[in-house]
Amino acid sequence: MADIGSDAKIYLKPVGFLDSPQYFDDQNKRLNNSLLWFSQVEYSIFEEDKAPIRNLVPVELWDKIASRLPEPLQERATALFANLAKAHAPLQCGERVLRFDQPHVMGILNMTPDSFSDGGKHDGDPQIAADAGFDMATTGASILDIGGESTRPGAETVWEGDEIKRVVPIIEKLTQCGAALSIDTRKAAVMEAAIAAGAHIINDVSALLYDKRSLEVAGVSGRPVVLMHAPSSGKDPHKGEGYGNVVTHTFDWLEQRIADVVEAGFEREKIIIDPGLGFGKSLSDNLALMNNIALFHALGQPLLIGASRKRMIGALSKEAPVDQRLGGSVAFAHHAIQHGAQIVRVHDVPETVQAAQVWRGMRDAGVTARV
Repeated sequence: MADIGSDAKIYLKPVGFLDSPQYFDDQNKRLNNSLLWFSQVEYSIFEEDKAPIRNLVPVELWDKIASRLPEPLQERATALFANLAKAHAPLQCGERVLRFDQPHVMGILNMTPDSFSDGGKHDGDPQIAADAGFDMATTGASILDIGGESTRPGAETVWEGDEIKRVVPIIEKLTQCGAALSIDTRKAAVMEAAIAAGAHIINDVSALLYDKRSLEVAGVSGRPVVLMHAPSSGKDPHKGEGYGNVVTHTFDWLEQRIADVVEAGFEREKIIIDPGLGFGKSLSDNLALMNNIALFHALGQPLLIGASRKRMIGALSKEAPVDQRLGGSVAFAHHAIQHGAQIVRVHDVPETVQAAQVWRGMRDAGVTARV
């Protein structure tokens, strides 16, 4: 590897997940503090104008292989590998504690007339929306994500005052529902109003970049925040010029954004990341991200995946309309959980919770197997 240049960059992806890790002592590592154990690491080294170098390494040989890397890559590879095995601390969300040793379902509750999937379903009626939220919590949603502005392609920007009027009454009605409450917004004033009403988490599609006050508001609040990748932090979060490699681009962007937010004083332990499926990304981009979910664990933060009812499901299923994408939504959520995603954001809560419970039962059986 002596010919690797100083501009080379390495990425690690855990693979070779085991059903019964207890039979293979020292040949596997636990992914975060989840119910997944990986037996191999796929590493990729990218360097400008050169073909990537790729290799598959058993975890018991990782230290030996890593020690042969050039010094800058060796240091980075060591840090990335440590992140794969990092145990994420629980998040205190009001009376709800979110532990990351099992996956969580985040239910989507839109108070908008124009969201791509359920626009207008709850618009203008806080009680109907609150009832829907209680139903989600009752059927197993750990988190409810409440939004008052659509971020679908072509959606109009909503004045912050109107957005506040849409979301605050719902949050106030749901404070005793048992689930953690997330405010889905990119505006600081909406964050402040939602937190005052009882919201526990900030979910910002602009990763606290759209509003210059957002980072300060989020930091002062002490609330956990979801930082999502999008090609633009401006009015249209879908506007971009495409990607060379969408996986490494998204990883690098999130890595830098985490570093910037932490440098500004935010607690790293309260950052959740989201690769932003469907935001300024083609079908092939989205599938590349889905096939590389496990790579994002090397960032060292809990991972949220939101693929529910999105356009890519229609593209893969004979253009199924939005209200007929349940099967695809559950398939993507299950795939994300199988690769260690700690949170899946969905419209169809009961069906996704059931899929997660079946997965959990299978994992429990594998880990405690006696055959």
